[in-house]
Amino acid sequence: MILGADPLLNEDLGFAVVAIVVVKTVVVFAFLLIATLFMIWFERKIIGDMQNRIGPNRAGPFGLFQSLADGIKVFFKEDLVPDRSDRTVFKLAPYLSVVPAFLTFAVVPIGGDFSDGNGGIVHIFGHDTRLQLADPPMGILLVLAMSSVAVYGVMLAGWSSGSKYPLLGAVRASAQMVSYEAALGLAVVTVVLVAGTLTTSSIVNEQGGGPWDWNLVVTGLVPFVVFLIAATAELNRPPFDLVEAEQELVGGFHTEYSSVRFALFYLAEFMSTVTMSAIIVTLFLGGPNGPAPIGPGWVWGMGWFFLKLLVFLFIFVWFRATLPRFRYDQLMDLGWKALIPTALGWLLLIVALRVGEEEDWNPVIVAVGAAVVLMAGYGLLVVALRAARRHEAVEGVGFH
Repeated sequence: MILGADPLLNEDLGFAVVAIVVVKTVVVFAFLLIATLFMIWFERKIIGDMQNRIGPNRAGPFGLFQSLADGIKVFFKEDLVPDRSDRTVFKLAPYLSVVPAFLTFAVVPIGGDFSDGNGGIVHIFGHDTRLQLADPPMGILLVLAMSSVAVYGVMLAGWSSGSKYPLLGAVRASAQMVSYEAALGLAVVTVVLVAGTLTTSSIVNEQGGGPWDWNLVVTGLVPFVVFLIAATAELNRPPFDLVEAEQELVGGFHTEYSSVRFALFYLAEFMSTVTMSAIIVTLFLGGPNGPAPIGPGWVWGMGWFFLKLLVFLFIFVWFRATLPRFRYDQLMDLGWKALIPTALGWLLLIVALRVGEEEDWNPVIVAVGAAVVLMAGYGLLVVALRAARRHEAVEGVGFH
């Protein structure tokens, strides 16, 4: 139970149990790799359509094998290591970007029957298990930990390259991750508060009553918006891709990388996008929950999960094709002056409403009182921001 809440691990450790775990590991790893290759093709194709271009159409039907062709090609590129680099750290950094994405996806329930109190349990080869690789009691904390670890790959890649532009990209990455990790965490805390659990399977199970029970609705939409924006910044995707802004930093943190190591960073970016989309679906859109008219409920669960996942992959592509890149001061302002205060204020509002509900207080008085406190906090924040702008105008600092 310490390692995971999967009922499979409560049984004797026999050959069948080990075989199921091994098969689940291979399936999750293979699915994530295939999904990443699909995401690369999907992004190029969708952006091509949005820009009235054809996109990849040579390798395979509809260009589906283009990502595979690019991957094969990159293996035959020359692998370069700069003379001034820290060779050990330089070689290690790409793996620190890829591994967290896989470990995060391991706790995502990609299917299962959550209707009628089944809790997502499925029966396979005479054993009860979940359609996720691991279900640790602190699963959502593992997600936050892995999102923090991922920044080390970017930071160490830039620092170890022995070049100024990768170093600037690494410094930007550290500041950006710290800024948006706080807002991301506050949004997750709101979900945990509502669900009353840290395990991803239980969070999904709490949303099993229908769309009106999804945390998207229960938490009041605001944590979802905050999480989506903060996740986009955590992924270094447009419009928050200042870490590798090619107009300013050549290629950013991976400027000195080539061949397979460059491909690992490229793979990590898209793999993290797939993983973060799966986390959003799990936390806010009920995961595999959905109607199952006929047949096994767990099959429908997988279908609903992949459909929701595809929606968010499209949203991330839409962001990339539509939004211009932020200035760095705008990036910091959005994180510290908008997202963090909003997420914190909304969390305190949810806490007040929950305490009032448990103590049987008048909900109207609680809501009005909480709203007054939040408005007062907002007013103080506005006053502080205006004072900061006046100080910048007097000192002649800041962006103009």
